Amino acid sequence: MEVYALVGPSGTGKSHRALLVAHDYNVDMIIDDGLLIKDSKILAGTSAKKEPSKIMAVRRAIFMDPQHAKEVKEAIRQAKPGKILILGTSENMIEKIIEALHLPAIHRVIRIEEIASKAEIEKAKELRTKEGKHVIPLPTIEVKPHFSGYLVDPLEIFFKKQPKTPHRKLGEKSIVRPAFSYFGKLFISDATIAEIVTQVGKNTPGISTTGQITLKDTNNREAGLTIIVDVTIKYGVAIWDVTVHMQHAVKEMVEYMTGLNVKAVNVEIKRLSVE
Repeated sequence: MEVYALVGPSGTGKSHRALLVAHDYNVDMIIDDGLLIKDSKILAGTSAKKEPSKIMAVRRAIFMDPQHAKEVKEAIRQAKPGKILILGTSENMIEKIIEALHLPAIHRVIRIEEIASKAEIEKAKELRTKEGKHVIPLPTIEVKPHFSGYLVDPLEIFFKKQPKTPHRKLGEKSIVRPAFSYFGKLFISDATIAEIVTQVGKNTPGISTTGQITLKDTNNREAGLTIIVDVTIKYGVAIWDVTVHMQHAVKEMVEYMTGLNVKAVNVEIKRLSVE
């Protein structure tokens, strides 16, 4: 296992760029403020951002609580990652995390100045100081269940008759998804998601064509998105294998390209094609 360290003072934009760094170095997991993150989901841990004081937040971030450290160590052991990215304010902090979690020595140190301009760092500091914004490298739908009571900048989706987004309340902290914290909100239309599903269908062996695609959110939007897709399947293929393969492929691609959580993918076979 290789350990990568992303180092920079608090509020300089480390979490904002964590996913980009992880992608560039093919990192499997991220450790940030007490959380173990894998595939844009919280795998284990408790966030230091929820602690009531700075001292307690630091203790949480460096895994001084034995039960907290045990939970994360067990998750790492089961997942067996090839590479882990650890975020910290200093190399000394990274070393403390490594010691607490019994991880290998640092393979490479990446400093925030290497991946962000001076202006970008100052902008990040301004958002932290003036607006109290904290960034977590996760989709909003994944963040909200873990941070009840916080105002979260949402990842908006266009559904029919969608209610208007309420105005921000002054004085509340905001946890925002990276990439949207500096450039406004991202709006994803249902047509875009449907096109992703269609392309997955074209690349799924055994699927002849895709038909109607229906998107449904739930009463509790944080639970995720349900996708229903009609397909024409080729005569003679193993129906179960083909449909299960498409379910997993649709879920993986939509989550990867949009950051949304997909709760369910229902593949309905409406036709058979004979070639």
